[in-house]
Amino acid sequence: MGDCVRSPHPQGPVPTAHAAETIAPEVIAMPFSKAKAADAELGLDTFGDVSVGPDGELLHHAEVIRNVIEQGILADEVGVTVFGIGEHHRADYAISNPAVVLAAIASRTKNIKLTSSVTVLSADDPVRVWEKYATLNAISHGRAEVIVGKGSFSDTFPLFGLNLEDYDRLFSEKIDLWSLLLKESPITWSGTSRAPITETSVFPRTENGLRSWMAASGNPNSVMRAARYGIPLMLAAIAGDPKQFKSFVDLYHTANARFGHGHLPMGVHAPGFVARTDDEAHDIFMKHWIDASRAHAHNLIGRPVDVESINEERYFTEVREGSLFVGSPDTVATKIASLIEHLGLNRFVLKYTEGAVPHDALMDCIRLYGTEVMPRVRAILQETPE
Repeated sequence: MGDCVRSPHPQGPVPTAHAAETIAPEVIAMPFSKAKAADAELGLDTFGDVSVGPDGELLHHAEVIRNVIEQGILADEVGVTVFGIGEHHRADYAISNPAVVLAAIASRTKNIKLTSSVTVLSADDPVRVWEKYATLNAISHGRAEVIVGKGSFSDTFPLFGLNLEDYDRLFSEKIDLWSLLLKESPITWSGTSRAPITETSVFPRTENGLRSWMAASGNPNSVMRAARYGIPLMLAAIAGDPKQFKSFVDLYHTANARFGHGHLPMGVHAPGFVARTDDEAHDIFMKHWIDASRAHAHNLIGRPVDVESINEERYFTEVREGSLFVGSPDTVATKIASLIEHLGLNRFVLKYTEGAVPHDALMDCIRLYGTEVMPRVRAILQETPE
């Protein structure tokens, strides 16, 4: 069964960003060639946003879930590398259990990697999460992944009897346990968020391990935590220019060197939408982005947003200079390629819906992403000088 894996808590708290400054820049210099850039994985993800039907009325949650399964199948057919589903517990998102929906997609696909994006680890039992995704990994013949995070919406925590004031403590303890589960060895762990575990194994076993990523948005300590545990990092671009993540990228590589992990994969998740032309993309997507962003403004943890600032002007600013990847295949491909090159990413994932975008438009977006955006991104990156 292997040696017992013990909790690293006795080593002390997660180091701050300043702790990484002792690593010389040459230690973290990351070779970045056009071949590596062109090999970056290109994915799609969704939160199961409740969309509108042909009559303009919101669809039933059940129909949205069935539509997401069809979207995942199409993504596999057009060659998308990764398909992710996020967990939420709100009326405007239909999917609260991504693992079940991903299992349905796994049974009807062959190549695409299937991931949560994200699993709200703070509000779940890491052992249960492991069991679900290890099972998905078996169903999908090793294609399952998990992105774990703290969660963005405040309404998740009272639903499960948790206090939002414990937000940081819950994640700190549970990511500690999660890191041990990934080793697939007997575990000894104790904390305040669940009963202790003593030299206990968790099943099912995977055949070749279960890849996990850690989500982060604007906190350098989250970047350091991912590095400490040796977990690949997924940066969520929510607003503003995602190229500003460069300092986080450098910090992550520095911290990985300090902890002896070498270079671990990094990715960015960002919202967007693809249509035949820029104008068509904006006509379909902008209204839904504005409506959804306004609806979410009061429930985001730690990020109060002025609802009045979410308007058409803000939308086009985010498209031109910020985190929205919206437009024609050429427009979106150029922006993705530029970000991959600038940050040295191993993966880029487009959240291809925001709000009540109709299912047919989402299917067209997926088709364009796989057949036109992805080849153009790779062509641009292959042309990038060494």
